[in-house]
Amino acid sequence: MIARSIFRNGVRGVASRGACRAYATGTSTTPPMLLKIRKDLKSAMQAKDTNRLTVLRSLLSQTLNASKTSNPINTDMQMLALLRKTKASSEAAVSDFEKAGRNDLVEKEQRQIAVLEEYVGGVEVMGEKEIKAGVESVVASMTGELKMGDVLKEVFAAGGPIEGKNVDRGVVARVVKEVLAAKKE
Repeated sequence: MIARSIFRNGVRGVASRGACRAYATGTSTTPPMLLKIRKDLKSAMQAKDTNRLTVLRSLLSQTLNASKTSNPINTDMQMLALLRKTKASSEAAVSDFEKAGRNDLVEKEQRQIAVLEEYVGGVEVMGEKEIKAGVESVVASMTGELKMGDVLKEVFAAGGPIEGKNVDRGVVARVVKEVLAAKKE
């Protein structure tokens, strides 16, 4: 009986002090592409565009799921990767539906791919020529044996030629390989 009263008083005492918990782990900025998708979702609702609405809701659902993982979507490049992944899965679905003879589903997926392509083209990515120029300047400034990992660190480092710009890391890695191969010859 005494234990119950202590427990009750203890809980009541904590609640009355206004204790609160902060669950946020840090400040995260919303990528501009995600803001555009949210705005377009609203306009698709008003226009009753079910195809666009379905695609945008799916994208927002995927970003919400990603926010609950250790790698949330914080940049336009991460959003672009999600868009490309979704587009690739839709293209795979189109080929499966064609094999099965489901032309109705093929048309539906192709309309969804068209919506995704609008957003994929909306992210400005640094061009390959600009990347190559930046990589070449970093390679020229480095001395000794050049390893791909060391060059990539310098390229992406703070104050590097690519810092803060939207780039596809796969393209950067390929360009670094090409520049290093050309330098060895």
